[in-house]
Amino acid sequence: MNDGKRRERRVLLEVLSINFFFFLLEISTGVIAHSMGLVADSLDMFADSVVYGLALFAVGGTAARKISVAQVAGYLQLLLALIGFAEVFHRFTGAGPLPNFKVMMAVSLLALLGNVLSLHLLDRNKSQEAHMTASRIFTSNDVVINIGVVLSGALVHFMDSKYPDLVIGGIIFAIVIRGAVRILKLSD
Repeated sequence: MNDGKRRERRVLLEVLSINFFFFLLEISTGVIAHSMGLVADSLDMFADSVVYGLALFAVGGTAARKISVAQVAGYLQLLLALIGFAEVFHRFTGAGPLPNFKVMMAVSLLALLGNVLSLHLLDRNKSQEAHMTASRIFTSNDVVINIGVVLSGALVHFMDSKYPDLVIGGIIFAIVIRGAVRILKLSD
């Protein structure tokens, strides 16, 4: 394996580790804090972890294998988004506790730092292959998502309402769908 492929593998392992850590952190704190925004972001982080794992599988492989990896990643994102929209709808129509805005904001700020670091690592690699471009798309979406969850946490507090959290959850899943469509187009 040449040096470029070794660097690609190292970067993908680093961003995989960062994303999987934040998946575990956000899913646990999201459930505890009753935050759909954190739960939605955690599912996105899980999908990203799978994408990075698939991208690791693609390093050094054929162009066809790399395109297949991007397609699997796109379809996984679509599936998770549909599940997420169903949960947002369920929470909109039912009574539920007010999310803990402090936990939402603190965890999302930490995840934002993790995603900025991941994006930096990916950009520094400069590979334009489909699996690496897909990884950058996912990570760019995550930066925007983290900022949205922080803002919704502030709105939950100031409005004393669960709806900002549910709205950001829905928006996150719309962003996930947009990213999935971009990745699927990339793999055509």
